Amino acid sequence: MSYISFTKTQLINLEFALSHELIRSNRSGAYSSTTIASCNTRKYHGLLVVPQPWLDHNNHILLSSLDETIIQHDEEFNFGVRMYPNGTYNPKGHKYLREFTAEPIPRITYRVGGVVLSKELLFAENEPRILIRYTLEDAHSRTTLRLKPFLAFRNVHQLTRANIDANTKYEPTAQGVSWQLYTGYSRLFFQTSKEHEYTHVPDWYYNVEYLREKEAGLPHQEDLFAPGFFDLEIKKGESIIVSAGLDEVKADGLKRAFANELKKRTPRNNYENCLINASEQFLVKSKNKTELMAGFPWFGTWGRDTFIALPGITLSRGDETSFKNVLDTMIATMKGPLFPNIGRDNKPDYAAADAPLWFFWCLQEYASYKNDTAEIWKKYRKTMLAILDGYRQGTDYGIAMDENGLITAGGPGMALTWMDVFNNGKPVTARSGYAVEVNALWYNAVCFTLSLAKAYGDEAVVNAWSWLPDKFVAAFNASFTNDDPGVLADFVFEGKADFTIRPNMLLAVSLPHSPITEERQNAILKRIKSELLTERGLRSLTPTHVNYKGVYAGNPTERHLAYHQGSVFPWLLSHFSKAWLKINGKSGLPLIEELYQNFEPSLFDAGLGTVSEIYDGDPPHEPRGAISQAWSVAALIQMKNMIDQLKK
Repeated sequence: MSYISFTKTQLINLEFALSHELIRSNRSGAYSSTTIASCNTRKYHGLLVVPQPWLDHNNHILLSSLDETIIQHDEEFNFGVRMYPNGTYNPKGHKYLREFTAEPIPRITYRVGGVVLSKELLFAENEPRILIRYTLEDAHSRTTLRLKPFLAFRNVHQLTRANIDANTKYEPTAQGVSWQLYTGYSRLFFQTSKEHEYTHVPDWYYNVEYLREKEAGLPHQEDLFAPGFFDLEIKKGESIIVSAGLDEVKADGLKRAFANELKKRTPRNNYENCLINASEQFLVKSKNKTELMAGFPWFGTWGRDTFIALPGITLSRGDETSFKNVLDTMIATMKGPLFPNIGRDNKPDYAAADAPLWFFWCLQEYASYKNDTAEIWKKYRKTMLAILDGYRQGTDYGIAMDENGLITAGGPGMALTWMDVFNNGKPVTARSGYAVEVNALWYNAVCFTLSLAKAYGDEAVVNAWSWLPDKFVAAFNASFTNDDPGVLADFVFEGKADFTIRPNMLLAVSLPHSPITEERQNAILKRIKSELLTERGLRSLTPTHVNYKGVYAGNPTERHLAYHQGSVFPWLLSHFSKAWLKINGKSGLPLIEELYQNFEPSLFDAGLGTVSEIYDGDPPHEPRGAISQAWSVAALIQMKNMIDQLKK
């Protein structure tokens, strides 16, 4: 039996089937995503979602969905599922679902009467192309397979409506046709491995609804264009390959192409392989750059997320080349000492005080991986010093080093830390001034740089920075501590310390260089374990706080107020694990093993075989947000590596 599989009873239950999603991306930046019932529940869902960089810097849905209909004795059985107003589903193809398996690729089996049809979804590794293999497993009469594509041709963040501008014409191609609904878009080529009869009957399907957008109080209706349908005779035991891509291929080579792509897949036959498989999907490569997507289906590249996730996504798999290529790509985007917070746009946003400091942690992880720092100092010295000098002199967004050595950042209306959600134009967690994790990262960055400068005899750097650590430690402890050894101030603004219990103080323990005593580190970890740790990660706020929100749901305002006010973040688990093992050694291993193993069931929820962006703060910690998040996947991979290394 497949590691990830579902039965008829589960599949015909729409509530269950619509809450389990498929996501597959590739190195070209394209992706394919839907539910196991093949019913799109998000405006981000689509079988072929591709970049159109000449239009904008977002992905665009070309092929939204594909209805399959089995025809026998002039009777039609439509396997498609779409939601319309008032919770109406039409067609209701989910009632024919019999089995879902995910190994080696998603395979959905339908049964109606004596007909058994399987559908296998395969997304090409290096080009925007979805390949679907239909196999008639059983049939006792002449059978026709009818395929009806539904087109969107729109930005993933928008919705479309029927309009007179759409080009409803088609052009024939080898065993298929192509469409281009709007000028400027790539053509969509739809081809089959077997001869077919195409009937062009252009029509709009109105008011298709997306359940997840509706639940979030967002626009959730659109009209989809169905240009026509393809009829193919299919015999028992026969397989037919369907291709949808941006260019024409040789139709007689589709079966071979499917087989070749299948060989490239990392199996998803156990917990660890699922994480490896998921990690591979965040990297996007082109001739000139390699980027790391923060998450799917709606995230692009984020500087902070890139650095936090990069070691786990690449080095943990031995992919040193991609690690260095991503760093090179990021360095090329710098503005002074800053990296883009949101980078995949015409106007990148640099409002992240911590992103440049995570760059140093990335290099520390690389040094640990290589067991060598000579290359790091030679290649990255200039960038490291540009960041440190830029912070010392002061840069945009009020980011600057004060005389006491601490870093201040932000001001009214700004949110420069990872807790950066805005609601009605105002930051939900305004943490301007001295933020605890920004300063922990700063101290770590300076200490790491000094260690390399001393190791390689760079006296200029040593002389410029050797005064800072001692002065910083005194100022940090004076500003961030009180009589309770188990807590650090979350931030200090205009001399007033906020001692709200949040996970940000964890970094003052987990980073290689810490400005606090081991006794205080131990007390902080115990407090975090007591109030913030869950089986899915760390809460962003203690449940004892008046602003704590235990469930991330509702309209945009309700979700904004919950995102960093109680929601659980898996990415923090790797830093908790690092800190816990740092303080407790091998005696701390059972807890980390338990956390790692107990996370496995989450791979069977939301995005199958991957890890969600956030989870509810309250049990049972339901998955929320993006269905596949890079730093969440990376955290679990790093935890596994820590466990394995300590056991050795």
